[in-house]
Amino acid sequence: MAEQELFLPSTPGKFKDKSHSLHRQFHRCFASTSTMFLWALFLVALTAAYLSFQSFVDSGSKYFSSAWGGIHWERQVRSSAQIHRQNGFSVLVTGAAGFVGSHVSLALKKRGDGVVGLDNFNDYYDPSLKKARKSLLNSQNIFIVEGDVNDARLLAKLFEIVPFTHVMHLAAQAGVRYAMENPHSYVHSNIAGLVTLLEACKTADSQPAIVWASSSSVYGLNEKVPFSESDRTDQPASLYAATKKAGEEITHTYNHIYGLSITGLRFFTVYGPYGRPDMAYFSFTRNILQGKPITIYRGKNRVDLARDFTYIDDIVKGCVASLDTAKKSTGSGGKKRGPAQYRIFNLGNTSPVTVPMMVGILEKHLKVKAKKHVLEMPGNGDVPFTHANISSARRELGYKPTTDLQTGLKKFVKWYLSYYGYNHGKSAVLKKSQLGQWLADVGKGARRPRGLAEP
Repeated sequence: MAEQELFLPSTPGKFKDKSHSLHRQFHRCFASTSTMFLWALFLVALTAAYLSFQSFVDSGSKYFSSAWGGIHWERQVRSSAQIHRQNGFSVLVTGAAGFVGSHVSLALKKRGDGVVGLDNFNDYYDPSLKKARKSLLNSQNIFIVEGDVNDARLLAKLFEIVPFTHVMHLAAQAGVRYAMENPHSYVHSNIAGLVTLLEACKTADSQPAIVWASSSSVYGLNEKVPFSESDRTDQPASLYAATKKAGEEITHTYNHIYGLSITGLRFFTVYGPYGRPDMAYFSFTRNILQGKPITIYRGKNRVDLARDFTYIDDIVKGCVASLDTAKKSTGSGGKKRGPAQYRIFNLGNTSPVTVPMMVGILEKHLKVKAKKHVLEMPGNGDVPFTHANISSARRELGYKPTTDLQTGLKKFVKWYLSYYGYNHGKSAVLKKSQLGQWLADVGKGARRPRGLAEP
């Protein structure tokens, strides 16, 4: 009885069998198979419309809020790429926050070329130094896109926004010894990244001329000195060297098939202000000032290792000259129309200096004696010596290095002490106020903050 009372109306005489009424309405709506099919079709269409709209909203949100893309971002790219000299270039510089890339970008911008940088700001060494270089470039109205050279969509977007006349490809995973710890990073950056960039360049209309950084490491175990571009390079001593050699073969293929104008530059031990902290001269400077020992390796039979140290200003001149003398690519939209220029040059100093002599020069300019540990060179991919024959670059590029190691290291030490805020005998302290003080004319060094001793 209690259960029946739950279904009784509150007002007697007005009771209706609602369950029977609902049953009849349901029966009417779905009495036929065709009606049920139409309802199902409507629900599917409604769901698809919702998902399509949601996808549009998500893609639009990503476009305007991602690390790259959007109206403001495109304006920055176009502004940075603007040319301010007659017959100037519009250059995409990969690895623009790197050592060589930042210097080349500044030199090009200074003379009126349009420059857009690309860098992934990886942590192979302290990213703060890359951020400092970025600040210098930003102060000269050079915009750096934060992204990876393996990002085909990003590259396609950049080429869509700017009709680049040239590409200066300096992005790479550097370092000989690190390849033993992280070999995949070298394949990712130096081979896959190069191919991704070449794919973007080949399909561009019109195709840009390409100058890219190979390495003196490709000479590997070659014992003929000085190293010439015609020497054999099929005996690499490290994975890094092997990836750069592979790069030379890959670029030749794209030149042959697609008509890309390509110039490869084999750099010889580049050094100078804002250099790479993993390089010996840089780490030696840091350890000497901090009172820590430095390790100096010797080759077989106790022979001192020697390097063809090349100052950054000389390298920049060679890079710019390579751009200036590069002929136009002959392809368009991925189709070759005729033979295209293909070149490889050594960019060195032609005067090898032993590592102990380099340390002696640092001691002189730092006015601090180094604590040295001398060991036999391990089998880590290093080679005992490098020595560049630059006759080809001198003839075709007008390349003529002018800075010897004594002068170059003096400029480096001056920059180092200024940048890291050293007084002799004290630990390094990075002063944020010093960022932006050192600009395009790297040869003059940074302005020295008050109170710092002259090296």
